[in-house]
Amino acid sequence: MRERDGLPRLDSGFATPGRLQRAVTTGAALLRGCLFLTLAAVLLTGCASVPKDYPRPPSTAFPDHASTAIGAYFERTGTAHPGQSAFGILPDGSRAFTARIAMTELAEKTLDLQYFIWDADTTGRVLAERLLRAADRGVRVRILVDDLNLHGRDAVVAALDAHPNIEIRLFNPFAHRSRHLLDFIADFDRVNHRMHNKLFVMDNAVAIVGGRNIGNHYFEVHQQVNFRDLDAVAGGPVVREASAVFDHFWNSTWAVPIKALVDRPATEADLQAAVQATRERIAQDPYPYPLDQDVARLRSELMAIFDQLIWAPGHMIFDDPNEIIKHGRTITMTEGFYRRIERLDRELLIEVPYLVIRQRGLEVVNRLRDRGVRIRILTNSLASNDVLPAHAGYSEHRDELVAGGVELYELRSDPAVKKRTFSLSGSGRSTLHAKVMVFDRKDVFIGSLNLDPRSGDINTEAGLYIESPELAAQVIAYMDEGVLPQSAYRILLDASGDLYWVTETDGKTERYDHDPNSTAWQRAKVRFIRMLPVMNQL
Repeated sequence: MRERDGLPRLDSGFATPGRLQRAVTTGAALLRGCLFLTLAAVLLTGCASVPKDYPRPPSTAFPDHASTAIGAYFERTGTAHPGQSAFGILPDGSRAFTARIAMTELAEKTLDLQYFIWDADTTGRVLAERLLRAADRGVRVRILVDDLNLHGRDAVVAALDAHPNIEIRLFNPFAHRSRHLLDFIADFDRVNHRMHNKLFVMDNAVAIVGGRNIGNHYFEVHQQVNFRDLDAVAGGPVVREASAVFDHFWNSTWAVPIKALVDRPATEADLQAAVQATRERIAQDPYPYPLDQDVARLRSELMAIFDQLIWAPGHMIFDDPNEIIKHGRTITMTEGFYRRIERLDRELLIEVPYLVIRQRGLEVVNRLRDRGVRIRILTNSLASNDVLPAHAGYSEHRDELVAGGVELYELRSDPAVKKRTFSLSGSGRSTLHAKVMVFDRKDVFIGSLNLDPRSGDINTEAGLYIESPELAAQVIAYMDEGVLPQSAYRILLDASGDLYWVTETDGKTERYDHDPNSTAWQRAKVRFIRMLPVMNQL
């Protein structure tokens, strides 16, 4: 990452925090085997540790959701749908951000946010400033963010935490605030586990759950790279489940108040300086879409939007971070999906950015093939993947997936995917970030789970499981766009058992015999990574 004005900036090399985590943990796994570096880490780390004797008062979600306007609406509407909740999807990045901003304006009592990444860019600053506005009018704001992405921003975060209505906690923080690599070397077994969840809850009445973190490239604002991603918006009883997930993480020993990690408590003067600096940066680098106009229109249309939501049975599913202490790994999400997949009758549709299949997954693919179950997967191509080690793990078994009958597609880095016509990134690169599954065209998962060892065993994940053929049809329409010939490469096997890629440009079919639009150097790096003993970290 490059640094400018103390804030991390994404460069054109896709230096996202997710990529950095995989790169650092891959490197740390190798470094741990080196005696010299281990000794150096011991000498450098000294007695640094995460503070444990800090005040951490417990708190819970707003209990009287029905007393708010939106909560009352869902209570009234829900009487016709006992035991069900209301769901919709947010495929458009700009509208997904507008929805979050609208929630900060409509909140009457509480806002709870839980994210793996919160970038210090335009959307990150705009959302933070809108949360400050909500806090100023008396809304309680709780923010739980994974510490991996906050390097160098402790003072700013602590200053915002100084607001009487804002509390910020960091998940599994690093002991060395300015030298995270030392923790990866000396305390790898702890800091390697990260919170990958993405959750936004307003008044315990409405929630947004899905794949998007907070950052420009999740909302079609980044100049070079934008993600194809998906969120679900929910109202009704499932929101109380979402709030319970937030509370569980918030009140766990994994969540440490930012004030316990800084050298001195932030003051009112620090808060005002941070607010002024944030607003000045927003004025210098404004959000490129007509945000206030969009929010005003969204507020006026809100009830019509809610009336279009689909009522269906649905639940939050998540990995309990305490599983890491008990089992050494997370298990709930992975085992739950294996059980659901074994019950498939005819079809499994998957869209996921990181697909690192292990032996158990290959065995499941073969069993499903033998039962006649169709499997279609869209993932990243080498050209669109922002995590080269993850692509290395994926490419190791790519031919076995195709041989096992999987309809395998890879997103082009330059596809004609659905974008706003005035997007700043019209000529930029695209990459896949959505994590979506549809089971037998009747059940849907939308959340943070990738199909790789890191999501399966190492990080915590969360998402919505929704039992609705009607919603599944909407999600499938979105997924079908991703595998169009002009948007993706279809991977096939030739008569010799070698892979080849087919796509379509300007109505003409094109064929590639190696990863399309990639360089020989990229392919060489992938081959090298595949030789390293790091597949269980990808």
